[in-house]
Amino acid sequence: MNLTSAQTREAAKATAKASRSGDHLVVAVLRRVLFYTLLSLVAAFFALPLLWLVFTPFDRHPGLSVKLPDFTLDSFRLLQQNPYALTSLKNSVLIAGATMLMVVVFAALAAYALSRVRIPGRDALLYSLLLLSSIVTGTAAMVPIFLLMFQINLIDSRTGVSLVLAGGLLPAAIFILKDFMDATPRSYEESARVFGASPLQVLRHVVLPIARPGLATVAVWAMVNAWGDFLVAFILLRDPEKSPAGVVMYTFYTEGGQANLPLISAFSLLYATPVVALYLFVSRRYGFRFYGGIKS
Repeated sequence: MNLTSAQTREAAKATAKASRSGDHLVVAVLRRVLFYTLLSLVAAFFALPLLWLVFTPFDRHPGLSVKLPDFTLDSFRLLQQNPYALTSLKNSVLIAGATMLMVVVFAALAAYALSRVRIPGRDALLYSLLLLSSIVTGTAAMVPIFLLMFQINLIDSRTGVSLVLAGGLLPAAIFILKDFMDATPRSYEESARVFGASPLQVLRHVVLPIARPGLATVAVWAMVNAWGDFLVAFILLRDPEKSPAGVVMYTFYTEGGQANLPLISAFSLLYATPVVALYLFVSRRYGFRFYGGIKS
């Protein structure tokens, strides 16, 4: 009788344990289903604009909805007839390329100097520049910037636009690259100096190759910021022939705010392609990191 009761209790415990295990399994499956459902919704939220960007330029009757296009190249032919569209893309390449070059070169020199030279208040200066560049936005600083550009005769100059953009991006770029410079072992530099290398040669042949992921990150970041700029170019440039793509796209709207979808869709695809291509190239070749580190 006692044996039978013990067996019954053991069977009940096993059944309860199996039931709990089944409940945990069901809960785990439901959580996973909810997670992937939420992930799919987020992916769809970001994918729909990209699909619109890819499909709409080739649609005979473009609209705001995402659909398979009734294939045509009329939007690109219409874009080719616009006198400023293709020129503006060239201007964007010149402005963004010059900005990226200045930011990478000057940020690398400044970050190396701040990393290797011990001066009083160095860290406070770096953090102050970063903080001020975040607080004083381009909109708030446009009046003094415009007056400065006017005094040095850089109004209606692509060089002036690149200088303003580079100046705004430099503090954050220096902050990022300094971490890579700090992570470069001093022994590498000392070995180069033993063989007679100058400071610039040490920077070029020893430090910069190690900091390539940081340089790639800063280069793409500066390129994207300059490529998408509207305000600085809109205020400083007067000649439509010098306007970048971000400003020219503004002209594709009527006075009532109605969008010219054939022009905007085709131009948006061309406008996005160089930045995406640059990102893929740099990501594949160098990778992206916001921190430095190497074992000595």
